[in-house]
Formats: sequence, structure tokens, C-alpha cells
Amino acid sequence: MSEKVETGKKVPDFKLNATGDKIIRLSKIKNKNIILYFYPKDNTPGCTTEGKDFNALFNKFSKADTVILGVSRDSIKTHENFKAKHGFKFDLLSDTEEKLCKLFDVIKLKKLYGREYLGIERSTFLLDKNHKLIHEWRKVKVKDHAQEVLQKVLELNE
Repeated sequence: MSEKVETGKKVPDFKLNATGDKIIRLSKIKNKNIILYFYPKDNTPGCTTEGKDFNALFNKFSKADTVILGVSRDSIKTHENFKAKHGFKFDLLSDTEEKLCKLFDVIKLKKLYGREYLGIERSTFLLDKNHKLIHEWRKVKVKDHAQEVLQKVLELNE
């Protein structure tokens, strides 16, 4: 799957394991906008804050016919613990093979304490009810991000 998503184009079908013993398949999500937010790692400060921010707005997203899905390379077991610990009402997808990460081109060279490594660049994607990519946020700063995404969803639904 070497193709990459493009704004304005339909996102190819994918299927990944998710929390709650689910398998999330894009083609099975009907009549809903979809927020796919990619984050580096469960139980880290920024990722926890981002998850809590999306969770705090969960009901508003639901009323706007929008599904929230968090994606990282963590295992389902780690995801289950992270979700339970913070009471997230949405599912987390495990992309251990980086299939979805590559499709959305979120694996980037990062630096930490002078060490370079490949990791997930915090990014969010909004798909409409026909699974077309409407908007993308790259190099996301967590503060106010979930609110900004909600605003875009509300505009989309007008």
C-alpha cells in the first residue's frame, strides 16, 4: 500500500485492530464523518492531554455524526490500558505494522536528546461521510486542537 492520501480524494479502505476486541474497517463506517488522529505513544503527557481533549468533546462530535479514532503504533493491550485509565469513549487503533501511518504519511524523522529516530508526527485527518479526506492538520500542537477540529466538523455539517 504505497499510495498516500490526498485532500479531496476518497481514502482507500483499511482495517485495523481496535480496543474493545473490535476490528475497525473504514468501509463499515456509514453516514459518519471520521476523525483519525495519529499520536506518538500511549501514556505520554502530550498524547494523554490530546486524548482527554477529544474525550471532553466526545458528545459534541457524536451529535455532529462524527466518529473519533485514535491511532498509534502501540499494541492493543497498551491501548486498552490507556483507554481504561483515562475513560476514553472512543476506540484506539493499533497500527503496529504502520500500514495506516504510511498511507497518511505520518512517520517522520524526529529528534530527542540529540538522537534521531522514526516516529509518528502528531497529525489529524477529517474524512467526510463518503470517506473523502476533507482536512488535515500536521505537526499538531495539542493546546486547543480538539476544539479546532470540532469547529471544522461543524462547518462541514452546515
